[in-house]
Amino acid sequence: MSKVVLVTGSAKGIGAAIIEELAAAGYDCVINYHTSEKEAFALQEKISKFNVRSLVIKCDVSKEDDVNRMVDSIEKELGGVDILVNNAGIDLPNLFDKKTAADFRKVLDVNLIGAFLTSKRVAGHMITQKWGRIINISSTNGINTYYPMGLEYDASKAALISLTHNLAIQFAPYVNVNAIAPGLINTENEIADYDEDFMQAELAKILKRRIGEAREVAQLVKFLVSEAADYINNTVIRIDGGHYQSF
Repeated sequence: MSKVVLVTGSAKGIGAAIIEELAAAGYDCVINYHTSEKEAFALQEKISKFNVRSLVIKCDVSKEDDVNRMVDSIEKELGGVDILVNNAGIDLPNLFDKKTAADFRKVLDVNLIGAFLTSKRVAGHMITQKWGRIINISSTNGINTYYPMGLEYDASKAALISLTHNLAIQFAPYVNVNAIAPGLINTENEIADYDEDFMQAELAKILKRRIGEAREVAQLVKFLVSEAADYINNTVIRIDGGHYQSF
């Protein structure tokens, strides 16, 4: 039986690209969504050509009861989660003076607490079978690329890297826990609101002189969950075209 992968926030963008890449490689896939129901079921239909098992589950990963119900369903239908990709995330950019504590908490609840809750819930199965993979989708915004308009997003992605290291220690030696830190990636949510001047300024900071594609992040995920990457653990891999920050 093939391994079961759960990708949170996978109806669109990077998450959807990961589902497609892993389904094509023969993994059974769980598509998680919160609001994008139409896109989630369209993705399930799209991967049906790969003849893998799949589920579509609505879940707000920031709510523990929702996470427990989601994983209960996966265990009942597919036997458990072997690979978890914590991809669900939100960004609420705004002028600093207009930011609120409520918005800050909302971003942390989804981007950080959601990853903690989901990881905690699926780890038992992985440890019992003495094999598992957890990949947290962080961001270069959590390392050294900062924009005050999205400071709560940046903080959440930095904290996700810290969570990665702690979970790797907690779940050793059977579960590999790593983080991927994408830079500027060509998804609708990523570039929709950027004007031409901003894009040109950002491209000048990228050694490859282009933005990345979601499939490139997905291909990195596919490598990290494979046996070829068994000795890669407790690390953060940037995928940003060689981005450097100028101040």
